[in-house]
Amino acid sequence: MEGKDLVATAETGSGKTAAYLVPLLERLHRGRGAAKRPAGISALVLVPTRELAIQVAREFAVIARHTRVKAAVIMGGDSMSRQLHDLRNGAQVLIACPGRLIDHLDRKTVSLGRIEIVVIDEADRLLDMGFLPQLRQVMRTLPKHRQTLMFSATMASGVRQIASEFLNDPVRVRIGEKAAPPPSIRQTIYPTTPDSKGPMLLELLKDGEVESAIVFTRTKSRADRVVKMLTRNGIKAVAIHGDRSQSQRNAALGGFRARTYRVMVATDLAARGIDVPHVSHVINFDLPDETENYIHRIGRTARMGKAGRALSLVTPEERASLARIERALGTDLERERVEGFDAPEISAPKPVKLFRSDSLRRRSTRSSRRATWA
Repeated sequence: MEGKDLVATAETGSGKTAAYLVPLLERLHRGRGAAKRPAGISALVLVPTRELAIQVAREFAVIARHTRVKAAVIMGGDSMSRQLHDLRNGAQVLIACPGRLIDHLDRKTVSLGRIEIVVIDEADRLLDMGFLPQLRQVMRTLPKHRQTLMFSATMASGVRQIASEFLNDPVRVRIGEKAAPPPSIRQTIYPTTPDSKGPMLLELLKDGEVESAIVFTRTKSRADRVVKMLTRNGIKAVAIHGDRSQSQRNAALGGFRARTYRVMVATDLAARGIDVPHVSHVINFDLPDETENYIHRIGRTARMGKAGRALSLVTPEERASLARIERALGTDLERERVEGFDAPEISAPKPVKLFRSDSLRRRSTRSSRRATWA
C-alpha cells in the first residue's frame, strides 16, 4: 500500500494470491478513485501457466465482486476474440502469460503504457519454464515509474537476478526459513516395485478417507495410462497435462473441482496454479527429480491450513530422488507398507564426500611458473 517494490517468499498454499490482489484492488478502487482513473490497463499480473492464470482470475472475481474494477485474462490456447473483447470492455487489470502477452503487444492490441503496478507471480517457475527472455521483453515496455511486486516459493539465484534487474530497492518479506510443505500435511512413503505401482495405487484408493486425490506422474503418456487403468477399475479419473488442449484442461479441472471425477492424474504442469480446496490426498505415483516440485505437488492438499495426506510410491530405483527430498526437508519420511504387497528396503544413499589426498593437497600449494605470452 505504500507503493514500495516487494520481494516475497512463502510456502505453497499460504495465500500469496490474496496477498497481492487485496492491496492491488484497494489501490485501484480507492487510491485515486476508480471513476477518475484514466481508461486503460493499470495493473499487470504475470504468471507462468494457464492454470495459474485461471486461478488468479477466479480469486480476482471473488475479491473484486463489489468494485468496478475489471480484469482480462490473456493466455495461450484460449480464444483470441474473447481476449480482445475483454480488453475492449474496460479492463483495468491484466492477468497474462508472457508468450500470449507478447503476441498481443506485437499486434498492438494491448498497451502497457499506463501500468502502475506489476506483479511477477511464481517467479521461480517462470525461470524454470524458460520465460526470462519474454519477461525481459515485457518489462522493457512498462513505464519506469511503477510498483513491482515479485512473489516466489524459493529465492534461487535466478530469482535474485530478476529482483536486482527489475525492482528498485525492494522490501523483502519471507514466511518460513526455507521452502517447505505446510506442517498440516502427513507425508508417507510406500516402498514398492515398478510392477506393483498400479495395483498398489488401486489398493490405496479403496480407502474411504481418500475423498479426492491428485496423482502425479513423471510423463504425459504415463498419466494417460494411469487414467485408463483407473477407469477400467471403476474409478472416475481424468488427466491434465501439456498435450491436452486448453478446453480439455479446463473441462478436466472443472470436473475435478465439481467432484465429477474423484481422481485427477497430472504431470508437474499442475503442481502449481491449481487451488482445489477439497483435495484430501496427493499421491506421487512417480517421485519428481527436484525437491521443489515435490513441495509444490504435495502443497495441492492442506490448503489454507487444512489437514492433508501426501503418499509416495517409491521404488529402489528412485532412492536418489528420495534422498534429495529428505535432505531438503531435514527429516526421514514415514515408511508404511500395504498388506499383500512386497516392501523392498529403500534406504536413501548418503551424500558422497569429496576430498583430496595429502599428496594432491601438497602439490596444489606449490607455486607454479606462470605462462609467458609473447
